[in-house]
Amino acid sequence: MKNRFLFIVAALMLVTTAFAVADKNEKPFVIPEIREWNGGEGTFTITSKTKVVYQQPKLAEVASLFANDFQKMFGTKLKVTDGKTREGDITIAIENNKELNNEGYTIDINEGITIKANTVRGAIWATRTLLQIAEQNGGSLPKGHIVDYPDYEMRSFMLDCGRKFIPISFLHEYVDFMAYYKMNTFHIHLNDNAFKQYFGHDWAKTPSGFRLESDFFPGLASRDGYYTKEEFIELQKHAEKVGVEIIPEFDVPAHSLAFVHYRPELGSKDYGLDHLDLFNPATYTFVDSLFMEFLGGEEPVFRGPRFHVGTDEYSNRDTAVVEKFRYFTDFCIRTAEKYGKQACVWGALTHANGKTPVKVDNVLMYEWYNGYADPTDMINLGYDVVSIPDGWTYIVPAAGYYYDYLNCGMLYNSWTPAQIGNQKFEEKHPQIKGGSFAVWNDHAGNGISCKDIHYRVYPAMQTMAVKMWTGAKPTVSYEDFDKARLALSDAPGVNIAGRFAGDKRTILEIPALKANTNYAKKNGIREIGWEYTVSFDIEYTKENAGTVLFASRDAQFYLTDPVEGKIGFSRDGYLNTFNYSLYPGEKAYITICGNKEETKLFVNGKHVETLNKQTIYHNEGGKDKMYYVRTLVFPLEETGCFNSTISNFKVENSCR
Repeated sequence: MKNRFLFIVAALMLVTTAFAVADKNEKPFVIPEIREWNGGEGTFTITSKTKVVYQQPKLAEVASLFANDFQKMFGTKLKVTDGKTREGDITIAIENNKELNNEGYTIDINEGITIKANTVRGAIWATRTLLQIAEQNGGSLPKGHIVDYPDYEMRSFMLDCGRKFIPISFLHEYVDFMAYYKMNTFHIHLNDNAFKQYFGHDWAKTPSGFRLESDFFPGLASRDGYYTKEEFIELQKHAEKVGVEIIPEFDVPAHSLAFVHYRPELGSKDYGLDHLDLFNPATYTFVDSLFMEFLGGEEPVFRGPRFHVGTDEYSNRDTAVVEKFRYFTDFCIRTAEKYGKQACVWGALTHANGKTPVKVDNVLMYEWYNGYADPTDMINLGYDVVSIPDGWTYIVPAAGYYYDYLNCGMLYNSWTPAQIGNQKFEEKHPQIKGGSFAVWNDHAGNGISCKDIHYRVYPAMQTMAVKMWTGAKPTVSYEDFDKARLALSDAPGVNIAGRFAGDKRTILEIPALKANTNYAKKNGIREIGWEYTVSFDIEYTKENAGTVLFASRDAQFYLTDPVEGKIGFSRDGYLNTFNYSLYPGEKAYITICGNKEETKLFVNGKHVETLNKQTIYHNEGGKDKMYYVRTLVFPLEETGCFNSTISNFKVENSCR
């Protein structure tokens, strides 16, 4: 009898345990994946009564950042305060935890939320985790305990602003975008040039860009777009507040046509005018002055601890130039260090193998192609490295080489920063400081917009954030990750892609469209991204050239384009038109459909034209091609000054 009783008790205990386990909250989906989760039962919902309480003065900005971002997402204003906490508050504290690294943090979600982190940056990352969980659950969070920390200290993205000007507003959005996914390093490539074969093999006609105003060298800044010093300083200050370091880069001595266009005597006649002449003393004087302007002074333009000096892809045709290149590389490193910066360089010392010494200690080398810098050799020399292998991590939009879109499935399943080209190192190798991926805008003039860039970067940023935080073994399958990631936005209050999640097909309907009206203030929609359909009825009255139907910060859609009076659009300095002009008095039903490849026009249900990728350069041998992209994220912010009658304006979240 006694044994039977014990058996029943044991059985009940097993059943009770099973139900208890079953009731535990599952690990929430976060990018990058959280490392440890101990699920509780039930949820905690953030409401207007929830206070955000910081325990140390240096966390005041973190608390305000979280509160402001929560309000952007949910419209709920949270009070921020210091001092004592009560049940239902969100508490943020710095507390030394020797089991975590500098960016590690813990979160307890119970009848309130407690964040503990080793550093301010760790506390910021904890708030990003909370926001991502809340975004997927309407402001509620599953109760449980989180322990999280990264495998790699440097998680980077590089954007080529030299060949294509990227507006400062876009860079600010990217700072928030990167921070939302705990990507802590934004590498901005500030000068470069196009390839001369697309411009008649004429260096004088080949576009180049230097993207900062210069007082030392007036006129050096590119006329098609540059950043003032004040703008770039404010960008860095913004980044600092959200845990992101900006590493600016001046690429010398190759990729330097912008400097040669400004001072022709600096160009190499032997190796190409995009190469600075390393045998000319004026080159060193110029570079020294350029570095001094942006790195020198009590409050330098470049505020961060690191500066990238370029030094890649110079000719190695003869021994003399190899030794001179090595001398120049060492010169740039030491010049950067003179201003208290850690120098970053592109790996080139296998390509430029020689005897002239190049400084190793405290130099960070970007390993991009093993033929230029063998990573094993560079590590053995003593370099710390960043893993950015071109065959895995380079995006070159619409170029036909490297990746147009990264192979995110392959990266998710097979890559970590320990994989540099075809060489695999131990995970968390002490000299591999982290990883990066890059967008190179090689083909200047190819029609690529900032929106085109972002559609390529968005899935890559999410994927690479995982692989540089949790490293080799994510527990979520790629198939599940690829579905779940779409529920997360670019960042709180940021919607670069113009995406609208959910099943709602019709995004906007306006019975009668009025001229000179800011519709974004009325409906909160600034633009619609791919895939979309925009349609409307029009009774056309003769309009002036350049009459805008709808515009946003980034684009204009014309009833009559400024050149030929056709229906068309402009964005990023590119004008694209359909072969259709409206007649005075004409009544028509207009439909525009857009996706990531093309933009279509229909009139009265009949297809008029598709603006898709076209070949604009193709040499006789077929080796060199340039494609021109004609996509549009449709602007919906405000209407222009038009006389025509526009009715039944409709925006749908699908492409017909």
